[in-house]
Amino acid sequence: MDNKEFSDEMKVRIYKWILRLIKFIDTLPKNDPVCRVTIDQLIRCGTSVGANYVEAIGSGTKKGFAQFVEYSLKSGNESKFWLALLRDSRSINKEEANILLKEIDELTKILGSSLGTMRNKK
Repeated sequence: MDNKEFSDEMKVRIYKWILRLIKFIDTLPKNDPVCRVTIDQLIRCGTSVGANYVEAIGSGTKKGFAQFVEYSLKSGNESKFWLALLRDSRSINKEEANILLKEIDELTKILGSSLGTMRNKK
């Protein structure tokens, strides 16, 4: 698989994760103050994973690519925090939260590995 195929596949995988995250968020109680704050945070950082990855692909330099992959990775790590907090503190669909956590964990491992590979090539 070449870099373009990998990037395209990764972009689709992140996009599908974001769609699943949004559907999950739609099921959360909006009248719970903790859920409301967590929903806001999850929407921001969860969608940022994809937005920054798309920016990385579109950047014209290796430095720009690495910078946006790093932003995507950080947003993914933040998403893990908020999802785990929701799962462990509220009466929600824990099975779906765990599925989302597993996928974002895999995605952040891939992003981190890509970033590490780029840095080692310098």
